[in-house]
Amino acid sequence: MPLYEYRCDACEHEFEALQKMSDEALTDCPDCNEATLRKLVSAAAFRLKGEGWYETDFKSGKKRNIADAKPDSATKKTSATADS
Repeated sequence: MPLYEYRCDACEHEFEALQKMSDEALTDCPDCNEATLRKLVSAAAFRLKGEGWYETDFKSGKKRNIADAKPDSATKKTSATADS
């Protein structure tokens, strides 16, 4: 279940709520009991890293794109047998 951030427009209280995506947005502030809560837009709290993710995500330094990579040994063997 995702975490949602809320801020009260009346007292400026901010908090996070663990809710299902299908749950209705909260409206009543737990601090002042006013119906002035607003759901905030925030960034995701995790990043997908490691092999198997989209090849251009999280590239840094001298990492190459897959299209620019040198052929591996299996490809070399296939092309060598095709040339024979």
